[in-house]
Amino acid sequence: MRQITLCLLFLFAASSLFCSVAVAKAPEITKTEKGMFAPIKAAEAPSGVKAVQIKLGQQLFHDKRLSKNHDISCNSCHTVTNYGVDGEPTSPGHKGHRGGRNSPTVMNAFAHLSQFWDGRAADVEAQAKGPVLAAGEMAMPSAEAVVATLNSIPGYVTTFKAAFPNEKAPVSYDNFAKAVGAFERQLSTPSRFDKYLEGDEKALTDAEKVGFKTFISTGCTMCHNGALLGGNLYQKVGLVKAWPNQKDQGRFDLTKNEAEKMMFKVPSLRNIEKTGPYFHDGQTADLSTAVKMMAEYQLGKQLSDADTASIITFLKSTTAEPAAEYLKTPALPKSGPKTPAPDPS
Repeated sequence: MRQITLCLLFLFAASSLFCSVAVAKAPEITKTEKGMFAPIKAAEAPSGVKAVQIKLGQQLFHDKRLSKNHDISCNSCHTVTNYGVDGEPTSPGHKGHRGGRNSPTVMNAFAHLSQFWDGRAADVEAQAKGPVLAAGEMAMPSAEAVVATLNSIPGYVTTFKAAFPNEKAPVSYDNFAKAVGAFERQLSTPSRFDKYLEGDEKALTDAEKVGFKTFISTGCTMCHNGALLGGNLYQKVGLVKAWPNQKDQGRFDLTKNEAEKMMFKVPSLRNIEKTGPYFHDGQTADLSTAVKMMAEYQLGKQLSDADTASIITFLKSTTAEPAAEYLKTPALPKSGPKTPAPDPS
């Protein structure tokens, strides 16, 4: 009997020990640690002219007639119903051409320090002008051709006048970009993580808090901090260990500054579980692999599977969508008799 009792006591103790290990207690995250981040807010409900500009921008963002062959829109590569990405390593453009860089998410992009991986556009308005005229993307021959197409669509002429009421020539390429930018500035995605930063301790689970602490202690915050967990600086990819793919030299290709070889804009980690494949070349499909690569090549660390999974658990707390009205495919105005036909050449 004494032997049975001892066995039962041993089993009870072992079970208690297992439970204490399996259920990790939420760690203390200091005010200083939280201070490395900042919450983002949902877009405010627009009114007046601003509301008209946003509606117009949403239409333009989805309109394939602004591509040479009428088969590509901004939404083709930055699909708003798919967290602002197309899920492709690189996106197909005119005649199936693929560029060398992954199309980053459009969600929260307006809050980045610049646009594109190399930062060559200052803001989302400047960025909107690029792909439309790029030969391997939407391939429109000129800004004048875009304006002519817009002027050939009566509904757009009316809406541009309402969106830019004080201008003599409201249908312009600059105003096209302003309207698209107005729409993109509504694509803010506050999540449970923001509620936590604002003081709601219950907004994150204990496991997510453990992952947050692991994210901080690993050193990920060296680059991924602020409101977007990134998007606010340029950094060399392969900081402590040479990056495997050296074909794309990042900002160096733009600036020809030797100090900027392999420098890219640090991506935001918001919605990261939904926005793969990863990195500027889009060659890493698995988020666990991406997290381990960052630790190895940027920090000189080998992350365990457990720590990697913990960090990803935390990152998932940033997943959210913008207001539902901005995920809808808008009705587009009808073409006019002078609207150009698709041109596959």
